[in-house]
Amino acid sequence: MVRIGYTMMTEQAGPRELVEHVVGAERAGFDFSVTSDHYFPWLAEQGHSPYAWSVLGAAAQATSRIPLMTYVTCPTMRYHPAVVAQKAATMQLLSGGRFRLGLGSGENLNEHVVGPGWPAAHVRLEMLEEAVEIIRALFEGGSVNHHGQYFDVENARLWDLPADPPPIGVAVSGGKSCDLAGRLADLVIAIEPERELLDAFDRAGGAGKPRVGQLPVCYDPDRDAAVKRAHEQFRWSAGGWKVNAELPGPASFDQAAQHVRPEDVAESVPCGDDVDVFVDAVRPFVEAGFSEVALVQVGGRHQEPFLEWAQSTLLPALRDLGTDGPAG
Repeated sequence: MVRIGYTMMTEQAGPRELVEHVVGAERAGFDFSVTSDHYFPWLAEQGHSPYAWSVLGAAAQATSRIPLMTYVTCPTMRYHPAVVAQKAATMQLLSGGRFRLGLGSGENLNEHVVGPGWPAAHVRLEMLEEAVEIIRALFEGGSVNHHGQYFDVENARLWDLPADPPPIGVAVSGGKSCDLAGRLADLVIAIEPERELLDAFDRAGGAGKPRVGQLPVCYDPDRDAAVKRAHEQFRWSAGGWKVNAELPGPASFDQAAQHVRPEDVAESVPCGDDVDVFVDAVRPFVEAGFSEVALVQVGGRHQEPFLEWAQSTLLPALRDLGTDGPAG
């Protein structure tokens, strides 16, 4: 069966609320959780962006079963990879081995704040590859010195290192990132249910490894209210990843999405309370071969009703979905 996860979306809720939400997700029976790692929200209407790693530490103490994961952290600009390795090792210890480190090449939206300029896509992937190599070296223990094309590490060592370092996931969107993930990652991350991405990941060495997808949903007994909320807070997603990685701030996303209609958003975000619509939206991920799918309930103030409905109705329905692809 496909594993169903819950997303702590830092762009739409404050830190204390996010921890309360993941506690509720554990109680509702979700199989795992993921956390976005932003400096800015996509849109001003979302209204939040607390520091994800503080939220994760609190979540590790407030929960006892549910796995935790970044979805995703960029380990190249806002954070140096040596610091990411330290944070991830600490999270693995705090959570009792429930943490996975999801990594990606990042978005201008979040990384521009440190000021060096936003590199071209191929440079960002080169930086990500070097960062993963540094993180893995630190996870192995001992002192690490590294002088590479993009990063320097001087006599670094993780003094609090778990016996089993956190698995590393890499987000993919095309052939080059799939090659990187297949060679260097323990699992693959994608936001589109594209079998071609998973096939490319497998060819590069990823066969048999977990593959984690993500789907925004907008539960509300009033479908019209759900569609309105999805448009208000998720219209940014209509631009596609090549656009979304480049824009520098919420105002840019607002302008780019000015012609996106509510019905356009509702085509990709299941809205309302018809459980069959939600199951049908998850099915393409399962058919493509994803072993895990994390759901994002749109609207920070609408998590508790969603969690109650998920426990009573949605999760039991999704348990019936099998996977034809390789399980992780």
